[in-house]
Amino acid sequence: MAGATQTDRDCYCRIFREHRGCTQTGAPNATTSGSCQGPILTEMLILSCSSKLQLLEATLRRLLPETLQVHSVVMNINRGNPAGHEVLVDTWPEFKAILTRPRREVASDDADFYTNTYAAFYRDLGANRALLGSAVNWGQAFCILGLQNGVYEATRDIAKAKAVQLEASRFFTYLHPDPSTMPEIRLDPSVRLSSLDVSHADLLNETWAFGGNDNSRMYLANLIRHFPSVCLLDAAGRPVSWIITDPFGIMTHGYTLLQHRGCGYIQVLLNVMAKQMHTWGYPSYCHVAVDNYPVQRLQERQGFQCQPNWCHFILHNAALHRTPTLTPSPATGTAPA
Repeated sequence: MAGATQTDRDCYCRIFREHRGCTQTGAPNATTSGSCQGPILTEMLILSCSSKLQLLEATLRRLLPETLQVHSVVMNINRGNPAGHEVLVDTWPEFKAILTRPRREVASDDADFYTNTYAAFYRDLGANRALLGSAVNWGQAFCILGLQNGVYEATRDIAKAKAVQLEASRFFTYLHPDPSTMPEIRLDPSVRLSSLDVSHADLLNETWAFGGNDNSRMYLANLIRHFPSVCLLDAAGRPVSWIITDPFGIMTHGYTLLQHRGCGYIQVLLNVMAKQMHTWGYPSYCHVAVDNYPVQRLQERQGFQCQPNWCHFILHNAALHRTPTLTPSPATGTAPA
């Protein structure tokens, strides 16, 4: 696996032997007996041990940016944040595929694709297909995020075999290499910097293009309750602009009320949020719609770098009843000036 040192490989072997109950040295295998003899077979493992998750986090960090979503989920788990996800790995050789999925006790509503969210990273497309086929609950509404070529095609093929309909969109991913270098931006004296409160969930739900229902409100309230957010409040203490983060570490749901646009508020909040995430050790990144040219230019002015691979949001919602499509999009760097 590219980026893996001999120390990494030794750790993988030790983790695998511990999981299988092996005490011998040498190349382990994933047989049902747990012996260390015979051919190596593929096996899926749910990681729950803190030492294993810490080793996985270190490995994923070395493989950024392709691992962004899965890496941030593992970071949240390791730091005690209730990401509501569990980590599944194809255990040998050297974590060929990794998938985060909602914990069963969290994802209790089969119609709630806001909560039933997965993120996939793989070194082997076949192992990724196996994880997607076995670990995803295809009877639920769900969303799968992936930052690699092939993740949409793999999901589409499985969906076709299961007679499941999908809707897919592609986004640009913008990552800042070092937010500590971002210049300070002066704050408009008519507003003050704060964080969101759960009481603001209704406002976010009303203004979010994918919101407006009970599941989306609950989802937004949970994000506000458990993950970092930043907002600007007017003189009456009402939010006029905001950015929140989610279990994947994405700076997302940025929005400014119509009557307050043109003041540069999102630029201020993006600057503050990126620096804070960087201070905590998280990558500072976000996704931007392919036709949102103003925000693309804003990201570039602040030093964010557009990543070469598309980020795919793959949605299964029984209410869609549409054939799989991909949103038409221009090539990277072709946004009009």
